Amino acid sequence: MGMKIKLLSILAFFAGTAFAQSQQKSYVVHTVAFYNVENLFDTIRDEKIYDEEWTPKGERNWDGKKYQQKLENLSRVIAEIGTDDNPNMPTILGVSEIENRKVLEDLVNMPKLKNANYGIVHFDSPDRRGIDVALFYQTKHFKPTSSKNIPLYIYDPTDTKYKDSNNGKGKRVYTRDQLLVTGLLDGEEMHFIVNHWPSRSGGEKKSSPNREAAAALNKKIIDSLYNINPNAKVFTMGDLNDGPYNKSVKDVLEAKGKKDDVKKGGIFNPMYQLYKEGHGTIAYRDAWDIFDQIIFTEPLLSKDYSSFRYWKVGIFNKPFLVQKSGQYKGYPLRNQLSGEPGFSDHFPVYIYLIKEKQ
Repeated sequence: MGMKIKLLSILAFFAGTAFAQSQQKSYVVHTVAFYNVENLFDTIRDEKIYDEEWTPKGERNWDGKKYQQKLENLSRVIAEIGTDDNPNMPTILGVSEIENRKVLEDLVNMPKLKNANYGIVHFDSPDRRGIDVALFYQTKHFKPTSSKNIPLYIYDPTDTKYKDSNNGKGKRVYTRDQLLVTGLLDGEEMHFIVNHWPSRSGGEKKSSPNREAAAALNKKIIDSLYNINPNAKVFTMGDLNDGPYNKSVKDVLEAKGKKDDVKKGGIFNPMYQLYKEGHGTIAYRDAWDIFDQIIFTEPLLSKDYSSFRYWKVGIFNKPFLVQKSGQYKGYPLRNQLSGEPGFSDHFPVYIYLIKEKQ
């Protein structure tokens, strides 16, 4: 079973319910997290992708020493995500902006992470920079039963050179696939979708249809899982390059920001309340937004804790992850243009799942 702990905060969460009148209970707790690790590249030139700047001869002067420091930085973050209320590091962790499987293997083998015995699910995506998404899972708690990478087909109709290709849709824009992993968390079936939706390159308005297409694909995946099992527990997580209020998330994916608005077969977005409270995972021009999100299906909101349910959400933004001075004081401490490795330009996000100990 998972980490068994008795938490005052969990008891406070149940205050005013039938649980408050019952004797003190203990709960199995798991942390599910997502982290855009910002350009985790190795130092080796790959002729199939645009990774020149992340090589010793590139503009970042990206060498073995810097790569190892980046791995050390990221491993520290991952080891501490969610540990305020659960001493165990994340059981499930989605990541984005990783170059290949080798960098994933190097990361999970760092000293701070080795005890977690993370397994890896990864597929190469067609993104022209070569950055992919992946899923880490603690092998003692999660057993994958299936996995697939689902391609996102989007096109640029303004590229006149390709105006007659793809049935008049234009040139295909190659971006990250959506990774779907199904498995058993302590014996209970769960589905995890890891995303990195198309960027805002060219401007938010112009690029919005690409993210709306990503949201439509995401909803299609979730609906297909719901059709198989109306009680499916599905998590979709990632760097969506949109906030909880944007059309892609709010209208296309139909993720509700209030629990009372989530109907049977619906989807809940706990990040919306964090956004309303002024929190953020990424900063741009002194404005904060929440691009990094974990969204999930309605069955995880039930108050029957005989199986895993949602408890609460958080953004991991400890002081050591924050720029202390300069123009970007207060921003996430990211990689520097000089090539000096930081952590990431995104803060990780996480939720807790809890189940009453039998």
